[in-house]
Amino acid sequence: MSGRLIYLMGPSGSGKDSLLQAARERLAERDCVIVRRVITRSAESLGEDAIGVSPTEFDAQEAAGAFALSWRANGLAYGIPKQIDDWLAAGQDVLVNGSRAYLAEARQRYPQLIGVLLTVDALVLRERLLRRGRESLEQIEQRLARNAQFDAAAVERDGLHLLDNSTSIERARDNLLMLVGASQTCA
Repeated sequence: MSGRLIYLMGPSGSGKDSLLQAARERLAERDCVIVRRVITRSAESLGEDAIGVSPTEFDAQEAAGAFALSWRANGLAYGIPKQIDDWLAAGQDVLVNGSRAYLAEARQRYPQLIGVLLTVDALVLRERLLRRGRESLEQIEQRLARNAQFDAAAVERDGLHLLDNSTSIERARDNLLMLVGASQTCA
């Protein structure tokens, strides 16, 4: 028996990390592992349950084959530990915080992955990005422009499940749990 990879994506500021935190306990009850990413950003500024490393450390881990998936975006490097392969082989479902730009490569390695796109109203997204204070106004505008380019045709073409997080995190959490249950994963 093998588990399935649940690949959560969404624009920066859409609330992926908040959603994962809100759903963590209920997913764990269903034997679903939420993976901690490795990121080349200081651990203090992550805002998520991730492992912060230097670019040199990341490159060394990547060269040593420590990651099942790795990519670069927005000036940072991201890695999903290779341990997910063991969990999947043991029948556990695994949820990762992925990248929309890396979806094709992830699906190539894990053809049965379940893609979940977290969406949020553009005005809500702008407000969240401003409040978070990680990026300059120019960087925020670039993020919003990239998000606008990820259109409905791409969602349909890639067979993604849409999950709206424009309102309460509890509502998004409940919808994620229903979606995961409907996909017969994490059960």
